[in-house]
Amino acid sequence: MKNISSKLPNAKTTIFTTVGNLARQHNAIDLSQGFPNFEADSELMQLVTKAMSEGHNQYAPMFGSYPLREAIIQKIAKLHNRKYHVEKEITITVGATQAIFTAITAFINRGDEVIVFKPAYDCYEPAIEINGGISVLVQMSGDNFKVDWEKFRAQITPKTKMVIINTPHNPSGTLFSREDMLELQKSLRGTDIILISDEVYEHIIFDELEHESASRFDDLSSRSFICASFGKTFHVTGWKVGYCVAPAELMQEFRKIHQFNVFSVHHPVQRALAVYLQEPSHYLYLADFYKKKRDYFIDALAQSSFKIIPCQGTYFQLLDYSELNDEGDVSFAKKLITDFGLACIPISVFNIDQKDDQKLRFCFAKTQSTLEKAVNILNSI
Repeated sequence: MKNISSKLPNAKTTIFTTVGNLARQHNAIDLSQGFPNFEADSELMQLVTKAMSEGHNQYAPMFGSYPLREAIIQKIAKLHNRKYHVEKEITITVGATQAIFTAITAFINRGDEVIVFKPAYDCYEPAIEINGGISVLVQMSGDNFKVDWEKFRAQITPKTKMVIINTPHNPSGTLFSREDMLELQKSLRGTDIILISDEVYEHIIFDELEHESASRFDDLSSRSFICASFGKTFHVTGWKVGYCVAPAELMQEFRKIHQFNVFSVHHPVQRALAVYLQEPSHYLYLADFYKKKRDYFIDALAQSSFKIIPCQGTYFQLLDYSELNDEGDVSFAKKLITDFGLACIPISVFNIDQKDDQKLRFCFAKTQSTLEKAVNILNSI
């Protein structure tokens, strides 16, 4: 057909696909994409098998299996002292990306503005664009990727319909502090602006820090879609199961979209997760588990030429190579694959105007042997 009109005319192949393909071509060690290369708990696998054998193989309820919704609500109440309604304020989703897309689609109309903090995960802006919205970008700055809240407030206009935050933050590995969340709350108070809080790395926090969920703050929780992912939490990213909580009046609109683009989510997995979540140690151990991997990775590079600021959360660590060379990060990331056999993600692709600070993102959710091979390569550069 001729003269096809694209709804995403500027969309290109994602950096994750580009790097992944190149890594496979060169048989490179892959520390680029955010998924573990080790197996999930066998107990969880057995629970899925048990659910299937017990006949939970037809459609789950549109909102999600009741036992799983109840387990999630209990978890949030315990961790963040916020009680959501099991029938009206939670929906099980096909991962966090679908939850985010659905929330944007439910509320963003042509000409609405959505504030996005950069660097940003690459699913936010296309979802805004496809719904006719306008992304208003605010660059986080410095080695710690802090927000200038005065600059943020200056971007709020009568057209601002929504703000998207991500904490713990991908790709930087930093956290929004309690002070940051209070500044955000102060900035939005008295408006009808909706907040999407992407909290997929909610349980991966280091160094005695805390995850400041939007659910902890009265005004923020009253306007927020909080999106999370069991794939990240339980090392099963391929299952694509997550959840979204929000006040009833927001969730009602969310479900209008959800029922027609997904309707329901994998039933036996939901049943298994409902049982698995009853034991808090299944997710509370993650901070120590990933901290050991982070600490090994950065300690092993202590004598390298990379500048390292330990990440505060997620399973991503940034390395600053500015003392090595002045090459652009996209070019250098490709060279690491083709010349050294190691794949990572350049950060500039997530910044405004591809601002290049010579930083690369490495995923340390890998086996010890994989990390050892990676640090040997990095120390040789």
